[in-house]
Amino acid sequence: MTIDKIIQTMNNNIILKMKLTLLSAFCLFATTAMGWEIKGDKIKTEWADKVTPENVWQNYPRPQLKRAEWINLNGLWKYAVTNILETEKPTNFNDEILVPFAIESALSGVAKTFTPNDKLWYQREFTLNPKWKGKQIILHFGAVDYECEVWINDKSVGTHRGGNNPFSFDITKYVKKNSEIQTIMLSVTDPTDKESISRGKQQLNQFGIWYTPVSGIWKTVWVEAVNPAHIDKLIPEPDIMQSSVTLNFNFVNIKGDEQLNIKITDHDKTIASGKYRVANKITINIPNPLLWTPETPKLYTLDIELIKNNTITDRVDSYFAMREVSSQKDENGYNRIFLNNKPIFQYGTLDQGWWPDGLLTPPSAEAMLWDMVQLKNMGFNTIRKHIKVEPALYYYYADSLGLMLWQDMPSGFATARKETEQIRPFDEKDWEAPEKYVSQWVMEINEMIDELRFFPCITTWVVFNEGWGQHNTKEMVGIVKQKDPKRIINGTSGWTDRNVGDMLDIHNYPLTSMIKPVYTNDRISVLGEFGGLGLPVENHLWNSDMGNWGYKNFDGSTTLINDYTHLVSDLETLIAQGLSAAIYTQTTDVETEVNGLISYDRKVIKIPPTLLHILHARLYKISSTKPETLIADGQQEKQSRTIILNGTLQDIQTPYKIKGEAQVVCKQDFTIEKVYQNLSLWLNVNGFTKIRINDIPVFEQQVRNTRQYNQINLSDYSRFLCLGKNTFEIEVTMASQGGQQPSMNLDFGLTAF
Repeated sequence: MTIDKIIQTMNNNIILKMKLTLLSAFCLFATTAMGWEIKGDKIKTEWADKVTPENVWQNYPRPQLKRAEWINLNGLWKYAVTNILETEKPTNFNDEILVPFAIESALSGVAKTFTPNDKLWYQREFTLNPKWKGKQIILHFGAVDYECEVWINDKSVGTHRGGNNPFSFDITKYVKKNSEIQTIMLSVTDPTDKESISRGKQQLNQFGIWYTPVSGIWKTVWVEAVNPAHIDKLIPEPDIMQSSVTLNFNFVNIKGDEQLNIKITDHDKTIASGKYRVANKITINIPNPLLWTPETPKLYTLDIELIKNNTITDRVDSYFAMREVSSQKDENGYNRIFLNNKPIFQYGTLDQGWWPDGLLTPPSAEAMLWDMVQLKNMGFNTIRKHIKVEPALYYYYADSLGLMLWQDMPSGFATARKETEQIRPFDEKDWEAPEKYVSQWVMEINEMIDELRFFPCITTWVVFNEGWGQHNTKEMVGIVKQKDPKRIINGTSGWTDRNVGDMLDIHNYPLTSMIKPVYTNDRISVLGEFGGLGLPVENHLWNSDMGNWGYKNFDGSTTLINDYTHLVSDLETLIAQGLSAAIYTQTTDVETEVNGLISYDRKVIKIPPTLLHILHARLYKISSTKPETLIADGQQEKQSRTIILNGTLQDIQTPYKIKGEAQVVCKQDFTIEKVYQNLSLWLNVNGFTKIRINDIPVFEQQVRNTRQYNQINLSDYSRFLCLGKNTFEIEVTMASQGGQQPSMNLDFGLTAF
């Protein structure tokens, strides 16, 4: 062969290799691109388009105890679905799912229905850092819904039950020592609402306030390496009166001769440092501490080293805040929420944490933070995290932003047994839950509190919501209070109060209300849910073919703004008379619910944030006062009235039951001897209501009968009062709606200050 032929052959081989390389790269790209994509035709957020298998949820998942040595296992996993009765592990995993998104979600790349008769299998391979030799390997799951078993290299390492909380396994003895490749597998089953479990708002049949189920892995999966002797948990406990913080430690494999090096910094400035003999409690003085508030969310940084024989065996970064929350009486004797020994009004949104693309899993940390920043910009200082446990990073963001949190225990009941397992507002007895359910529920709420009590943003634990699975109320509230006596306990949010906990919490839609402090049995009066004003936004709806639902719906933003402004105004007179917190429903639309301040895809903010901030700023400046009664209502004792009912004069006592279509008119005279700036109207009516004071119209609106008295701020009309005799007139027209016979318990009252 000639030299020219050899060169030509070499060139041809090089070109062929280049072509094969390019073809291989193209095939790899095509496989990746075609192997995962967002599924479904539902609306999605802008962050969904930024998600890739390579960048999905790469944030460090445990900000309260950070270590350097860890591996993120999020990304593409193999999966298979079998019958729930299948015990043999699948041999073929031909499909892929993007972890940490549930199989039902668009971002999982699957978006398929998963039933209680199914079993979901996951598998993936990973490698450990060779430098981790001799260390313990801990496998962490942020959350898996609902019940799972985990295998490492075909050996079962454990099981977990409960779909909301993080859990972990020490897999040290299961990993291969002389191989780079480790295989993880897990199986998952999820009964959703077929069984009595803590499922939140997941339901197989979605409508109204019930949403798409979430099954399988839905928070970050990760691995960390630790030495046998290490710090397992850290809970800071500040004492603002003593200007100190007590660090509560849990250790693993400690002998007692170890030492802790602790440094506390404020930005880059060291404010305290020292060496301490290892102990479960260490108290450190903080010079001139800046207290944590919504306006000054100061976080102090902790750098902690565990030392044994002059060798660092563990090193963690953490943080804490100097703040205390309590229930105390204000100058008028009202029990209120106190932050750092000062009364504070908490105003927030019901925040369900659902996403059109990721369901319970936000598409990214950036997206999750965006929601919180909007609420802060709108002037809210509180979030009620509604029957969902978020990733730990969420609570760190709240700590950093200065957002106070109410944390709900996720509720649950079996839909088929709703009549038994969801107690009604006036039921005398709780659900007699079986011991198996009770023990699981107690385990889950203990897990939740153990995980979240670190975070200073959480001021309140909400134990039960609207009677859903409400059982052994006094005992369960007592368990929570004993476990965390440093926080406020809201035993029952809405519906069936059992006279326990620090709060008396009512739900009232859409108008405002509260239980007057005189009736709370020395507890804090709060409005745990109200509002729910709905505005469907075209092209931003989850399902435009279904009836989009709100407690009161509008067809334009102007009317929404008008009604919302009135609601905020109504809060002002309630705060003055003892209301300590209010939670507006809600942050965003969720599936067919359209009562969010923001659309479900986060692309439309329905009311300008600047306007909201101006409205809300007034709420934090209201002074406590003792109102005077101008017209007594029948909340404490019945009141005699003369009414005209359908043209007939009648003497009655209110509250007075009226059934069927009716027109009611009542006039009431009252006398004042001084000028009042504020008027508070209390209504228990059902129908289109007109109010006149001294023949001047002051209120015209459809009002629905609720379990509590609706309260309306009439302070703008106080100028129409005159010294001496005044006349109050109410007219209610009650008409049939939807073929149902209407009814109401007629009553009204007027207070002033």
